[in-house]
Amino acid sequence: MDQGWLTADPTRLLRRRGRTPDRTRALAVADIEALFDLEAPLREKTLWAMLYETAARASELLGLDLEDLDRRNRRARVTRKGSAVDIVVWQTRTARLLPKLLAGRSKGPVFLTERRARVALAAGDLDPVTGRARLSYRRAEEIFNALTKSLAHPDLADPADLTAAPGWTLHDLRHSALTHAAENGANTGTLLAYSGHASVASLARYTRVSPDALTRWQARRDPNRRA
Repeated sequence: MDQGWLTADPTRLLRRRGRTPDRTRALAVADIEALFDLEAPLREKTLWAMLYETAARASELLGLDLEDLDRRNRRARVTRKGSAVDIVVWQTRTARLLPKLLAGRSKGPVFLTERRARVALAAGDLDPVTGRARLSYRRAEEIFNALTKSLAHPDLADPADLTAAPGWTLHDLRHSALTHAAENGANTGTLLAYSGHASVASLARYTRVSPDALTRWQARRDPNRRA
């Protein structure tokens, strides 16, 4: 009675425990290079390159149609989280892969499934010529996870152990791109535009300096290092 349990909700003072922040999501630059040395289908390499070079969310790029692309200026119009329309810009690797992937197509989704759709889908999610459907986030993530297991776990020699181990996620590419941009001196305004975030608070967890960059910084300022 004195504690008010009979007149108030006894759980009102409880608070959800916050998530432990993951500060290891950014891949090293060497890991990114190793990724593009993998034997992988053209579609996957194009998506991965665009993800890393634009720092966009996978869902934003998978939602692209050919009409959204401005290939001459290496940019595209995307719909961000929250339905905001924005522009993403890519670099040379993506610019070289895209023409091969599109192979003369002029309409439909940029990233397509390998086969014709087996169920009825909206016309906007189909290639009007081949009937292939827009590639789903789930399928793109499955493929990326499977193909990157060996890179994520170079110490695993047993194929069974490697099969059971997780690979990288598509979000790791976005995280890595933003971290590397911050390490290379991009200012806050540039990082906000690059990431599509509206606030610095949302951006902060992506731009924490990586262990590799911290190691290089320590080595440069070590007064006892060997010349």
